[in-house]
Amino acid sequence: MSFFEDIAAALDREDIESRVNGDTLFVPITLDLEVQFVTIDEDLPAAEVYVAAADVDSDDDDFEAVLVSVVFSVEDAVDAVAHHVATDRVVALLRTLLDGDDDRVSDLEFEQDPEEATLVSAEVGESSVLQVLVSANGNDPVAHVRFIAQDENLDDIVDQAIAEFWDSDTETILTDEDRRKMFADLYADAASLRNEVLTLGSFRDFDKLLDVLSLAADRAEEWEDQLAPVEDGFAESLYESYRDGDDWDDDDDYDDNDEDDFDVDDFDDDELDDDDLDDEESEDDDDDDDSDDDDDSDDEK
Repeated sequence: MSFFEDIAAALDREDIESRVNGDTLFVPITLDLEVQFVTIDEDLPAAEVYVAAADVDSDDDDFEAVLVSVVFSVEDAVDAVAHHVATDRVVALLRTLLDGDDDRVSDLEFEQDPEEATLVSAEVGESSVLQVLVSANGNDPVAHVRFIAQDENLDDIVDQAIAEFWDSDTETILTDEDRRKMFADLYADAASLRNEVLTLGSFRDFDKLLDVLSLAADRAEEWEDQLAPVEDGFAESLYESYRDGDDWDDDDDYDDNDEDDFDVDDFDDDELDDDDLDDEESEDDDDDDDSDDDDDSDDEK
């Protein structure tokens, strides 16, 4: 059997469709996205892996498949497909939350974290935040959810701390970047000390996740009233450094039996990173552009 045939047989065992056309094996991920394997050495064996917009004429000057990896075994090929399936699920969920496409979250204004692409937050209640962190460890997309009740006087506390700093006798010369970082750190430190965190769980079923977010938004004000102050040291930061596997609670202040504590800092780069998200989104955008061009052509006719 050829390398393509071996890959196709392995994908078929995973109930993943594939087709061969010439020297390329096509694996559809969604209606708009596909993974392509191009054999470069049959004896080794080796194949280049591309991500591309589906159903696009390869002669189109604007069409460009993106090389994302090279595989040297059937197992690597199957893992590559699983990785992009997982990445597409993550991208789709983030788009749903950020765009408010689903009625259950249409009233929530989620914003993407500037440093962690898979973390989004929305203000709820009087002074609380819903946070959703999406991970794809082991090609298994999971959304981790927290409800964070913030002290309604937090802004005043931070303003007072900043004013006290400027009124001090410090002779430190700060650049604009230094000031921005100092204020951000100060706000984060103050928030971590005055946050009350309610862990809502981890969800592989994203449809159920949307139901949970809708319920959390509806009950936000009631939860704000009911949450008791946490013990000192519990919320040293929003998230502690991510550890191996699913161990979310290395900090002694965390409940040793709480499997839902989660971190943002350190996901395995091999599993999911910003480049993966960019690849998936750029291919979708290219496909949208092609669709727009087709519509324009129809109008002219």
